[in-house]
Amino acid sequence: MISRETSARRPASTASATIKACAAVTAILALGACRPGDHRGQSGDPSQPPPAARAQAGPTASAEPPVECPASGVRIRSTGGDAAMGLRALGLELVNCGEHPYQLTGYPVLHVFEEAGEPIMLRVVNGAKEITSGFDQPPRQVILAAGERATAVVLWRNLVTDSTVVATNGEFLTVAPAAGQPAEEVDPDGPIDLGNTGRIGVSAWKKADPSTPAPTRPAPPPAPSAVPSSVSPPDSRL
Repeated sequence: MISRETSARRPASTASATIKACAAVTAILALGACRPGDHRGQSGDPSQPPPAARAQAGPTASAEPPVECPASGVRIRSTGGDAAMGLRALGLELVNCGEHPYQLTGYPVLHVFEEAGEPIMLRVVNGAKEITSGFDQPPRQVILAAGERATAVVLWRNLVTDSTVVATNGEFLTVAPAAGQPAEEVDPDGPIDLGNTGRIGVSAWKKADPSTPAPTRPAPPPAPSAVPSSVSPPDSRL
């Protein structure tokens, strides 16, 4: 790069040649910046792109890379968890990331695992009838166009009803859209603290409203019928 101070010290007779050289270098750099797939250059490398091109590519470089769509054409993830009075809820979201419509019917298929990767023997209750009330909705056929979403909620209680049975904590789970379909590992956003109940519930898939943004946390489950009128907050000194 030729600085203005250097150009000013040059004799007037070479000014025209200098201008032509600068124009040629600028044109070459501009062509290189427009070349698709060109990622040459690190800091201090003379072959790096011009500052204007680097500034434009900056936000893309710092953003997370797009998640690849599985071969099944759908992606399943957690939308976060809620806990109230020992009742836990974990939201699930299934996205049709493929190019063709995807059909869902029924309930997600769950498997819960310990930290070491060992499966936990549980009874999965479709509809969570034995866990809480006001949660059961019959499954309906759901057809998702490309980019559309379906949601479900996993429910369990952190209860210890038998002191002779060790309480169980799950660290992650796998979720399949339906029986016989590929499952994906899902981060539950915290431990699956089942106590020693030995069961977990799940709602049926339902289509998400396209106008509603993807939730970051599931809607809280209905409160238990017997709820104390007041609950004292924990002592901050403990």
